[in-house]
Amino acid sequence: MNAFIVGLFFAAMLLMGLVSMKKIRTMASFTVADRRASVFMVTGSLLATIVGGSSTVGLAGLGFSRGLVGAWWLLVGVLGLTFLAIFLAKHVRKTKAFTLPEILERQYGGKAARTAASLLIVIAWLGIIAAQIIAAGKIMSVLWPGQVQALTILAALVFILYTALGGQYSILLTDSVQAVIIAVGLALCLWLGISSVGGWTSFVTSLPREFLSFPLSAEFGWKDLLTFLLFVGTAYLVGPDIYSRILSARNAATARRALFMAALGLVFIAFTVVLIGMVARIHLPDIASESALPALIMAVVPAGLNGLIMAALLAAIMSSADTCLLTAGTIITSDIIGGLCGRKLGEGTMLILTRICVVVVGLSALFIGLKMGGVIASLLLAYTVYSAGLVVPVVLGFYREKLGLNAGGAIIAIVGGGFVGAVMKLSGSGEFLLFSLPFSAALLFAGSYGTRLLAGRRST
Repeated sequence: MNAFIVGLFFAAMLLMGLVSMKKIRTMASFTVADRRASVFMVTGSLLATIVGGSSTVGLAGLGFSRGLVGAWWLLVGVLGLTFLAIFLAKHVRKTKAFTLPEILERQYGGKAARTAASLLIVIAWLGIIAAQIIAAGKIMSVLWPGQVQALTILAALVFILYTALGGQYSILLTDSVQAVIIAVGLALCLWLGISSVGGWTSFVTSLPREFLSFPLSAEFGWKDLLTFLLFVGTAYLVGPDIYSRILSARNAATARRALFMAALGLVFIAFTVVLIGMVARIHLPDIASESALPALIMAVVPAGLNGLIMAALLAAIMSSADTCLLTAGTIITSDIIGGLCGRKLGEGTMLILTRICVVVVGLSALFIGLKMGGVIASLLLAYTVYSAGLVVPVVLGFYREKLGLNAGGAIIAIVGGGFVGAVMKLSGSGEFLLFSLPFSAALLFAGSYGTRLLAGRRST
């Protein structure tokens, strides 16, 4: 029965990709769905994209190991989306760009900043896609033990194929369906889990007291919260996947409403998934934390229904992976290859190249995913590199003229900030990690001043 349900889900996703393929005529169709997406489609796609492996497998693991404070992994995203809706969404939509690096080029002028941003995004997004692939393998291995590698490859090939076929139309359609499946599946899992431990009162009394602490706890202090806020929350504020939804919306008002609705939905999902992890702590205290969600499903959900909820988790993972995959593939084609060619390529050539890049990026991420470890650790590394390099130049770029910023400063901030963030994270210098964003801002202003001064001397 489980094999039938998961197989039916995969077949439905591929069918949507084939149906969406008929709408693809231009790069605008493939990358931003001709900018026709409604509030419902943008909201559903945002939720499904955000609620990936980190927000299911990884977030349940945080609930299992830390309790309610684990919800901050998604709640910082609520803050990021709200800020984006209020202050930046109209500016993003007004650019009518296809990608985030293209926005940087329009902000600062010249192609160098665009190319630097493109390379940083692709590197970071490879890690994020790989983390989703890890999560897919963890989930499917619960249904079919001993086949982790084969099942991981199968899930990856499905989302690579439907993304390459239908582009943004395919993603908006599949994500809207997946968002409903995710919400129903998670709510059902939580209800069955709490019922299985004797109801809410029994659930609360069975947990260690610190697991109910919020907003901080002995295991999660202000430094941890600031780390989440600066390196995870800001990825929502300046995210190529989030921006692709804004650029696909009919207009700025549609984008803003969708962002507010998605933020509200994330509050529900954050606490639902963390509570599921806490239920798993009671039921299965000896398992690995990131196995909490799939293991609890198999323990408390009746046969037949567990396959349906597993499909919901796969929907969550694939809806994040497909967006990141399309984003990375589009950036390579539009921002890197297009820039190197020095001339505008034809629509047909761009479409073919983008589809090839989607496949290549997907297979590369699959290879990385098969070699990597934990979901949250992999994502936090990718978010750190990305946020340290790009958040400050993009946000302040909307006010470039008032602040006296230029392309030279942006390039220095992107490269220097990303490099410093990566070094600090990989070297274990967590106590200094919070300084990487102020360091990026300092590079941006100092670099702008320095390059402007140098240009002035050359002209005299």
